[in-house]
Amino acid sequence: MCAISYAQLFHFSDSPPCIKNSISASKFNSVFLSVSMHMSRPQHTSSVILKSTRKESVTTESPQSSDSKSAGSENTSSTSSTFLSVLCPLLKFFGGGDPSRERNETIEVATSSLSSVARLPWGSRSLIGTVHSPESIGKPPKLQLYEFEACPFCRRVREAMTELDLSSEVYPCPKGSRWHREVVRKTGGREQFPFLIDLNNGVSMYESGDIVKYLFKQYGLGRSPSFGLLESTPFTGWVPTLLRAGRGMTLWDRAVIEPPLKMLELFSYENNPYARIVREALCELELSYVLHNVGEGSSNIELLLTASGSKEIPYLVDPNTGTQMGDYKKILSYLFKTYSTAC
Repeated sequence: MCAISYAQLFHFSDSPPCIKNSISASKFNSVFLSVSMHMSRPQHTSSVILKSTRKESVTTESPQSSDSKSAGSENTSSTSSTFLSVLCPLLKFFGGGDPSRERNETIEVATSSLSSVARLPWGSRSLIGTVHSPESIGKPPKLQLYEFEACPFCRRVREAMTELDLSSEVYPCPKGSRWHREVVRKTGGREQFPFLIDLNNGVSMYESGDIVKYLFKQYGLGRSPSFGLLESTPFTGWVPTLLRAGRGMTLWDRAVIEPPLKMLELFSYENNPYARIVREALCELELSYVLHNVGEGSSNIELLLTASGSKEIPYLVDPNTGTQMGDYKKILSYLFKTYSTAC
C-alpha cells in the first residue's frame, strides 16, 4: 500500500517547451469557492496558465492518466515507481514515525545539516536583496507557491526564491492533503508540484525549471540563476529527501481538520538546517504561511529585526494566537500542540 501511494507521488518525463493557454477568471473563482469556501483568506484569480506536458516535477498522475506522455516517459515513470516502491518503506521505517513525538536532537540537526551541505551553493544568500526598494519590503507577497517540503523540484524553486529575495505565500501539499492539492488539480488540471501563481502578472505555471527561469526573468533584474542551480537538482536535489527520511512529505494524521483563519509567517531561507525542520512540520500539518526569505544579504533582514529584535532564524509569527518565537524546537512543540486535533 505504501509503495503504491508514493509511486503515485513522483513521476518524471520530458516534453516540448511551455505552451501558453488562456484560462478564464471565472474558472479560478469557481475552484476556490468549491474547494476553499471555508478558508477566510481571499483566494487568487488569474488569467493565464503556462503549462507543459513535461513531468520533471512531482505529480500524482499515473502513467496512464495523460495522453501526452511518450513511450520513453512511461519507461521513466516505471523506473521511478520501482525505485520508490523500495524507497518508501525505508523512509517510513527510518523517519521516526509520529512527527509530534520528542526527537533525537543530534540526529535531527546532523541530517538536516548534511542536507544543507549537499545543496550548499544554493538557497543560502540573496543575489539582489540590496536593490529592493524600501517601500516594497514587508508588503503582502503576490506570489503563491503550492509545493511540499520533501520534493526536490519544489526545493529548486525555493532556492531560487531565496536568491531573488522573494517573499511568497506557501500552500503545503503533502500526500493526504485535505485542501491544497484539490485547488491545484482543479486550477491547473493535474496534481503536479511545484505549482506557481503570480498575481502580479496573472500567470500560473508548473515545472520547476520553467518557474525558476520565469522568476529570474521577471524579478532577477537581468541576473541569471546561480551556476548549477537548474542542472544539479536531479543529482543532489534528492539528498535532503533521503537524509531527512521523507519528512515534509505526508500529512500528519492528527493535523487539524479546519485551517486557521490567518496565515502564519515564517522567516527562513531555504538551506538553513533549522528552518528546514520547521518547514517540514508546517507541511505535515498543511498549514499555509507567508515565507519571508532572509538569506545572506537579504533586504528582509530589517523586517526580521523589527519583528524579533534579532537575526535568529527560523522565526515564526502566528497572528491567530499572537505567538512569536524563535528556536526550532520551541516552534515544533508549539505547532504540533496548537494545530493538533487532540487539542
